[in-house]
Amino acid sequence: MKISCTAMFTLLLQLRRASVASAFQQPARISARNVGHRSIPSSSSILLAEGGGRSSAAVADKDLLNKTSSDKQSNKKVALDTNPPKGTRDFYPADMRLQSWLFNQWREVAATYGFSEYDAPVLESESLYTRKAGEEVTQQLYNFEDKGGRNVALRPEMTPSLARMVMAKKGGLPLPLKWYSIPQCWRYERMTRGRRREHYQWNMDIWGVDGIEAEAELLSAMVMFFKNVGLTADDVGIKVNSRNVIGEVLTELGVPEEKFAATCVLVDKLEKVPLDAIQGELEELGLERSMIEKLTDVLTNTSIESISAVLPDDSKAVKELTKLFDLCNAYGIGDWVMFDASVVRGLAYYTGVVFEAFDRKGVLRAVAGGGRYDKLLETFGGDPTPAAGFGFGDAVIVELLKERNVLPSFEGSGFDSVVFAMSEDLYGVAIEVASKLRAAGQTVDLILEKKKPKWVFKHASRNEAKYCVIVAGNEYENGEVSVKDLSAGEQKAVKIDALEDWATEARSTNN
Repeated sequence: MKISCTAMFTLLLQLRRASVASAFQQPARISARNVGHRSIPSSSSILLAEGGGRSSAAVADKDLLNKTSSDKQSNKKVALDTNPPKGTRDFYPADMRLQSWLFNQWREVAATYGFSEYDAPVLESESLYTRKAGEEVTQQLYNFEDKGGRNVALRPEMTPSLARMVMAKKGGLPLPLKWYSIPQCWRYERMTRGRRREHYQWNMDIWGVDGIEAEAELLSAMVMFFKNVGLTADDVGIKVNSRNVIGEVLTELGVPEEKFAATCVLVDKLEKVPLDAIQGELEELGLERSMIEKLTDVLTNTSIESISAVLPDDSKAVKELTKLFDLCNAYGIGDWVMFDASVVRGLAYYTGVVFEAFDRKGVLRAVAGGGRYDKLLETFGGDPTPAAGFGFGDAVIVELLKERNVLPSFEGSGFDSVVFAMSEDLYGVAIEVASKLRAAGQTVDLILEKKKPKWVFKHASRNEAKYCVIVAGNEYENGEVSVKDLSAGEQKAVKIDALEDWATEARSTNN
């Protein structure tokens, strides 16, 4: 049967209308007796779809009803929360300049002391940090199960990653090794001034040195940093103790050696909570309250002479601490360090000397801390390897530098030169000038759009630029540009062909 073009068009139009109408119909409920029997399609557009033809867009788009709804609330956009996640930071250009300055200070000290930089993934296996119950870090992990079913965590500290890396080489690393890193670390903890849930931390570690010389070298490096950034022994002190002090007292009290580390973790908590708050944990370790009370009495000693009186005559702790202070005097840092038996440090893996840098005015919490951890590798199944190190967070030291008013300003970018053309036809010349200066080693901000000289000078001043290089018609005809020294306020003409020589001379003058 032949169908005319008009009839065919009418049929297709009817099918189109039927398919659109069907998109807004509620689907019929399927009764039990209909299960197993296919219903007859009510629309030829569905027949076309089932047969492999092109289905109606209205049928294919299940969200069409919402899209065509007149309810404005359904289309209302949710305002973006512009704050970073709680406990984290954004780093704007001025913040990044501060961070770069601080990291460079750390790197310069590390290089001065012969340390090599390393790094590791920010994401590690959770088991790397859950070695000992009772440590705060175990409860502060950012941990989750990844898509492969593995339990992972954002690193809360760097030392376990270092231990993993050393083990991975199976004794292939020549010892001693002196390594440093500046990792970002994550802990879900209560926030205070200088304490966030993420921070960058300068780590310095020495592996393979059994003697107290390693700790002395680390303390000296820490003091050099303090001096380099403008702090004195009146601003910062370093409290020093030894876990062996606690070990010798616990031995006298009859506490087995395998409980020493867990006891140290509990004692460290006493700085923040009363004794009653950890009574249950003490009982789990089989420790009587009287034992801890006697231990805390010992920890009130603040001189080696006083601690010697309560320890055995042949005390290993007294000998190593005496030698450490002698070495500190040899380094010339004796006025920075002091003995304080209350310093324990909260990580279970410390085995010997522990130390903590603090704000002498008491405004801020611990600035840095570290110690000896000879048995860490053993806890992961490795061979015993002597090791010592420290961690130094970025947030607290920045707060301290602000507190003492010795933190430099980082508001300006500090370009060497700002280059701009007085007219559009000279922009190509400005590019040539900027290129010459950059090739000569200058940092140059080329003004990319038409601006008035007043705006350019204000921009250069705001960014603390040293020079403003002006490409103007009259000077260019003579093959020159005008160079204004923004600190001295002086302006002179410089031949374009001699710009590299001028840049070299300017660099030596500013240095």
